[in-house]
Amino acid sequence: MLAIESTYHRTRRHLAPLLATLAILPACAGTAAASTAAPASTATLVISGGGFGHGVGMSQEGALGYAEHGFSYTAILAHYYTGTSIGIAPAHAQVRVMMGGKVHKVALETYVRGVVSAEVSSNWPLAALEAQAVASRTYALTAHAGGSKFDVYADTRSQVYRGVAAQTPQTDAAVAATAGQIVTYGGRPAITYFFASSGGRTENVENAFPGSEPQPWLRGVVDQYERGDQHTWKTALSFASAAAKLRGFVRGSFKGIEVLKRGYSPRIISAYVLGSGGRTAISGNELASRLGLYSTWAYFSTREGQATKPDPDRSGYSPLTAPAPAAAGGASASESGGAPPAALAAASGASSPDTGSPTSLDTRGGTVAPS
Repeated sequence: MLAIESTYHRTRRHLAPLLATLAILPACAGTAAASTAAPASTATLVISGGGFGHGVGMSQEGALGYAEHGFSYTAILAHYYTGTSIGIAPAHAQVRVMMGGKVHKVALETYVRGVVSAEVSSNWPLAALEAQAVASRTYALTAHAGGSKFDVYADTRSQVYRGVAAQTPQTDAAVAATAGQIVTYGGRPAITYFFASSGGRTENVENAFPGSEPQPWLRGVVDQYERGDQHTWKTALSFASAAAKLRGFVRGSFKGIEVLKRGYSPRIISAYVLGSGGRTAISGNELASRLGLYSTWAYFSTREGQATKPDPDRSGYSPLTAPAPAAAGGASASESGGAPPAALAAASGASSPDTGSPTSLDTRGGTVAPS
């Protein structure tokens, strides 16, 4: 069984477009200490990526796209949660919510009414709101964030719950239309991870959450109608800034990133941080967290002067491959920001790292750990 720490459908705003200005900031004293006494590099690390969140389960922006193309909420859920069916929650179910340091027991349907508009816009099509209602209801019954003490946090460590403040006529209608309905696999409730936007493909759970067992309903799928603000994005960091963020992984002076293995989507599973004194293994989650990226779907290049050269990538994916088909336009998931687009890969297949083991990240928002 998986023990959720956060759905990572709402992360901090690490990648505001203004981050690109870091490429021209001077190295600080701490940066110098992170590398060597060698002259500071004027190179820039250019990062192109796709999606916002861990990539497992339902893409909220993708669900919006499917709803706009006429798909029902049951079809949307069946697409993102492979091989699942719709079941019924236990009668009189309650959710134990951790709020303000205390556990509050809330009737399941009341709880869901306080979640849906806190997670997505109440102005979205009914089918998208219904899909979110069923996913949130199922998640509340399967997350077990606090073990035997409580079920969910009231914030992004689980899913956002705002009580009566989140109740709207539109979302209340979605909750009522799906009352008691949950996602099941093989007749049992199936945990329903979700996140903001996919970049065109979702990811297998074992690739996104280190230590997790593969689950048949949490497999990567093409997300053809997702077109959120972070469908594609691009940013840049000076080598000095990158070295400071990757403190402890840089041997000597920072030289770039070498990707070793990618998942289905293709989010990074493992990579090397390259330095003048050698290379250090790092997981995709740790790399994205350290650099402040929207997701682990990222490609790296080095820019020096007018020339830009791709960093080594042994994963078998090409950043020149077009992303999965996506519909234009569409509303954004709540609290999402924007960034310039970039060409992304959508191929499949990956190789394994030749040496070392990636550093597992299980404390950042958006990771799960095996129980």
